[in-house]
Amino acid sequence: MKFVDEATIRVQAGNGGHGCLSFRREKYVPRGGPDGGDGGAGGSVFLVADSAINTLADFRVQRRYRAESGQPGAGREKTGRSGQDLLVAVPAGTVVRDVDTDEVLGDLAEEGQRLCVALGGRGGLGNTRFKSSINRAPRQTTQGQPGEGRHLLLELKLLADVGLLGLPNAGKSTLIRAVSAARPRVADYPFTTLHPHLGVVRVGAHRSFVMADIPGLIEGAAEGAGLGHRFLRHLQRTHLLLHVLDIAPLDGDPVAHARTVMEELSRYGEGLAERPRWLVLNKCDLLTPEDANRTGEQIVSALAWTGPVYQVSAESGAGTERLCQDVMRLLEASRSTDRSS
Repeated sequence: MKFVDEATIRVQAGNGGHGCLSFRREKYVPRGGPDGGDGGAGGSVFLVADSAINTLADFRVQRRYRAESGQPGAGREKTGRSGQDLLVAVPAGTVVRDVDTDEVLGDLAEEGQRLCVALGGRGGLGNTRFKSSINRAPRQTTQGQPGEGRHLLLELKLLADVGLLGLPNAGKSTLIRAVSAARPRVADYPFTTLHPHLGVVRVGAHRSFVMADIPGLIEGAAEGAGLGHRFLRHLQRTHLLLHVLDIAPLDGDPVAHARTVMEELSRYGEGLAERPRWLVLNKCDLLTPEDANRTGEQIVSALAWTGPVYQVSAESGAGTERLCQDVMRLLEASRSTDRSS
């Protein structure tokens, strides 16, 4: 199924039922008085985070969602039945935005989290509510209130621990294939991934993390060039970014390629440039060990890189086990700190 990370939908809450105008009519009970019941409340629309869903593709097919309206009141002071709430399952990690006001209504980041996006209308009052000592036969009722209606933009941000970052053809897809069961398309000719992939990396018993491979960035991505800018949002939830760099590109300079990606991160903002980032020099199998070490040192020196650096070959798997073990240790330390705080 094609990955879809944006969708626009219309939600409509149910209307409240109208109040009833009624008087008690029984034999031998003259002037029985008002007995009109209230209308039922309209159902509300809730979005519910569900980790079993991983794309917004279904919302490209069904775009309108309406909750049930409340029933009108009846005689004998019977209140109308309230409308049933509508629960709409969305992927965990969905950000909900009002299209008309551009207001962010909520961020459904955790399994089972609920967000009311359209409130049902209140039921109207029956004439029983208006009786008093000076108004023994009221003929007033109120109408049920209409339910809220909204146009919503759903934006999916992947819930991944680690994000792969780099230019097209840096080897990100090959790397995630090498360390997980994810199977993004790879080939021996230049092309870029068209939609994100998630892979679970297992490094031992009950020790695993989720890795995300997003489309490669190109210069100007932060301003909308290429595909990568659409998916930079998926890196905002990650704990660690792995900057994958082709150590021996067929065209261009690896230092210039690295600087292009770093510049796009800074332009995009949202704190991505400040996130922990490790440099992964890929395709080291294309060079001799001596040349790979020498080229790696030159790249690190030219970039003034102070963070961790790894040399790997995603194609052969060399160096990937050490990388994944170190990533796991970092994430475990981070999770331990979060629990203690």
